[in-house]
Amino acid sequence: METLARIRTFLQGFRWQGVELMPYKEEGVAPFKAISRQVLFADPSLGCELRYFEMAAGGYSTLERHEHVHAVMIFRGRGHCLLGHEVRAVAERDLVTVPALTWHQFRATRGEPFGFLCMVNALRDKPMLPSASELEELRRNPAVSRFLDGKPAD
Repeated sequence: METLARIRTFLQGFRWQGVELMPYKEEGVAPFKAISRQVLFADPSLGCELRYFEMAAGGYSTLERHEHVHAVMIFRGRGHCLLGHEVRAVAERDLVTVPALTWHQFRATRGEPFGFLCMVNALRDKPMLPSASELEELRRNPAVSRFLDGKPAD
């Protein structure tokens, strides 16, 4: 039995050999800023994907929640994340577990690029965006409101 080994060489600019640099999401479907996506690993027999997201300084992912759990490892830089009703500073090698149906968002708030690895189910539900009333409820927390305005406290 032959085993096929696949090595994806790390390149300058936080790219990997043979991996396509893709838009984060389709423009206009959800609010986000200055973020890209690379699928580093996908194997149907495992049912998961390892993806790398990177945002420029001031960039952010979509504020969303979904039914699936996923794990996020901060790989480059420092920034902040919203997880539920808590805003936390995060840095390289921090691991964030996002529980099901938990509001979350990542932001490059430190004036530098911010990148993270994300392990997720290959087949997953679509993200849900907050309704006006859900957003209002999140904003009742002053730290969350500052975060959503791009001004998180340390």
